[in-house]
Amino acid sequence: MKKYIFILLAAATLGLTSCSPFQVRSDYAETANFTTYKTYKIRIDDLKLNDIDKDRVLNELSRQLQSKGLQSGENPDLIVNVKANHKKVTDITNNSPYGMYGWGGPFGWGIGMSRTWTSNYNEGALIVDLVDAKTNKLVWQGIGSGISVDSPKAKQRQIPEIMAEIMKNYPPQRK
Repeated sequence: MKKYIFILLAAATLGLTSCSPFQVRSDYAETANFTTYKTYKIRIDDLKLNDIDKDRVLNELSRQLQSKGLQSGENPDLIVNVKANHKKVTDITNNSPYGMYGWGGPFGWGIGMSRTWTSNYNEGALIVDLVDAKTNKLVWQGIGSGISVDSPKAKQRQIPEIMAEIMKNYPPQRK
């Protein structure tokens, strides 16, 4: 019996720890040879962020690229283009409990209640494009969304987390 409880607890723990608040996806060119890429240069022309968030993104991106064996260089194999955007999101929650009932129980006549809540917030996304410097063609793209743009404390924690999630898919595992 203890064995089954242990397995159940382990499965529940694994399920809870593997959940990410972010939506991350990536795509790559199947013809690209990712083992030949050794150096990179980050291009930030399209990175429209404040200086604090820009530093967070660039520092974590550089750390992730270096952990993959790539080095920064002036004559790079890869051009890394980073973009950021955000969108307004409206969440609508409707709660329809049974409410209060008059005579006759739940199927009798009486008063029912329904509540609707809306919340508006901004959700951010980061896009990382890896472009082959020789051919000037996109060879890999990672996109992550779900950053709480309206909360400075959340951004401070979430930007490194989402960048690590995005770069987890590089280099791609060919099937």
